[in-house]
Amino acid sequence: MVSERGLQVLRAIVQDYVDTREPVGSKAIVERHAFGVSAATIRNDMALLEDEELIEAPHTSSGRVPTDKGYRVFVDHLAEIRPLSPAQRTAIASFLEGPGDLDDALARTVRALTQLTGQVAIVQYPSFSKATITHVELVALEPSRVLVIVVTDTGRVSQRLALLTGVLDETDLARVRAEVSTLLVGRSVRQGAKRVEEQAAGDVRTAHQTAVTDILRVVQEELDEFRQDRLVMGGAANLARRESDFRGSIYPLLEAIEEQVTILRLMGEMVADDNGLAASIGRENEAFGLSEASVIASDYDATGARARVGLMGPTRMDYPSNLAAVRAVARYLTRLLAEDEKGR
Repeated sequence: MVSERGLQVLRAIVQDYVDTREPVGSKAIVERHAFGVSAATIRNDMALLEDEELIEAPHTSSGRVPTDKGYRVFVDHLAEIRPLSPAQRTAIASFLEGPGDLDDALARTVRALTQLTGQVAIVQYPSFSKATITHVELVALEPSRVLVIVVTDTGRVSQRLALLTGVLDETDLARVRAEVSTLLVGRSVRQGAKRVEEQAAGDVRTAHQTAVTDILRVVQEELDEFRQDRLVMGGAANLARRESDFRGSIYPLLEAIEEQVTILRLMGEMVADDNGLAASIGRENEAFGLSEASVIASDYDATGARARVGLMGPTRMDYPSNLAAVRAVARYLTRLLAEDEKGR
């Protein structure tokens, strides 16, 4: 059982190691922190922390560094979520405020987090499978080229080009628009995708039916994309800049960034606390092949659809500041999406 002072010593070791990148000794703790006890007493506390596998010596006669278990105890019991500075809040606002669709908002969110923290930023798209289709519009660009626009009640807007087998005049296009709207509007994305699939499987006899089939094929592709889990990520170059902070190779992290599936699974399985914050540290990520990294995340809301904003980096990271950043950005993003919804 670690004493209260022992936990405070762990806090000092984590903070100093994050700040200096150097193993932390008892003398440095006495000099930098007001414990009011001797270096010998701090050494005894450090010995107990080492027995609990919360700190370790990277080599003989060195100071101590936190273990993954030590970082976990620090995050769970010791880390205070620091308020962001006015400059940091201004930076977030400057990135996120302003018009734009969901894709643009998430891209700006990634840039904001990367700039604030110097880590790899991760933003999960919300799942729109339960969103309701509110409008379908067809815009003729040429007689055989139609822009298909699908809008949901979550504010998601998609635009995709349909190349028609035949040619439609304005009257035909109006009929097709009415037919597609009747099929989809007022239904969820999941229901709409099912109805499109059923309709597309029917017999095609006329030019009109062929045009409907061509357009429904494009709609189906778009609705399938609405239901897909995917991420927006940025700042991968930061891994190379921080390569010395990793015990081994950063290749598995780069591979995970490229493929996304592993990070999606990890983000989905992380358990959030009462504040919507979650952290998965070092060897806790071993099952995902990411034992060299820590991932932290905060929930955000996209008009009822929940998703996560997160960071990935080395275990030697500034957890209090990074947790504060993801929480603040998630709150800004939630507010931005809610305001966009009210403005429509």
